[in-house]
Amino acid sequence: MKKVLGVFVFLALIAQLAFGMCSVNPTQILKTLADMCWNCIFPINIAGIPAIKGSMPDSPAAVRSPICTCPFPPPLFIRIGIPVGYFEPSRSIDVNKDAFCFAGLGINFSGLSSTQKGTKGDANTKDKTRTFFNAHYYIYPVFQLVGMFVDSMCVRSTKGFDIAYMTEIDPLWNDDALGALINPEALLFGNPITNMACIADSVASQANRPLDPLFWCKGSWGNAYPLTGSTNTKNYVEDSASVASSLIYKLHRQFVLWNSASKSALCGEHPLPIWMKSAYRLQLLFPKAHPTAMGIGQTGIIWTPNKNLPAGGDNFNYLLFKKVDCCAF
Repeated sequence: MKKVLGVFVFLALIAQLAFGMCSVNPTQILKTLADMCWNCIFPINIAGIPAIKGSMPDSPAAVRSPICTCPFPPPLFIRIGIPVGYFEPSRSIDVNKDAFCFAGLGINFSGLSSTQKGTKGDANTKDKTRTFFNAHYYIYPVFQLVGMFVDSMCVRSTKGFDIAYMTEIDPLWNDDALGALINPEALLFGNPITNMACIADSVASQANRPLDPLFWCKGSWGNAYPLTGSTNTKNYVEDSASVASSLIYKLHRQFVLWNSASKSALCGEHPLPIWMKSAYRLQLLFPKAHPTAMGIGQTGIIWTPNKNLPAGGDNFNYLLFKKVDCCAF
């Protein structure tokens, strides 16, 4: 009888852990700096030449010219410089099942709401092929936090840490129909023909070379539309990366996230409502860090195994590497 009772107590504890809300690491900010893929900053291009090569391919939009010019105050009016390009770890994205669970900060405010949980399937249609997450977007200037390159004109994120966006207070995030208000073109790209074109993007994404002209695709993660927290269900880890990429595109559309890559951004960031997928890399840091970043759309078979804890899981944090092209000196 005691053995049976012990088994029931053990199963009760396991169930409590498995369904526990928002298990976070209070030291996650420091752990991020320790687990970050420093090699993912590369390649570094100077004057159009790869000065330091990296393990991942560069964006095809990288500047290849040896010199550049930018406007300058009088009396010079024009400043001549040298193009410099690299991937800056300057943003962070939470993708969370539990509303107000700040996995990237190691803070649990999930008790603020019990009605905004992430779900597997649609509660109204019983469609189990869709998954929903909330998300948070942080300004996370790693170089500034560690005191590196803070005086360089090529470090675009110098305004300090900030929580820049929370989908829990965005009515467009949890309703696909309402979200179409900011992406009406979804009607043109949500069909089998355009989805077939995503096969090419899926293949290219496995080598971390997503195809920017196919902006409606997220590689093996599916169609980029709608720009909401819903995605096709595969596994929770890959689903979370898919939702993180949807947030990137959505923030571009809302002019919250500006483009810093390609020749057009040499003199400063600018709005770009259609995202440039190749300008971003995501590295999973919570609940279990992956040693390297991946491009948008890379299949989860490569990087998701053993990344989601069975107890208190389904809340994720990603470090976002953002391609920067600037006119230095």
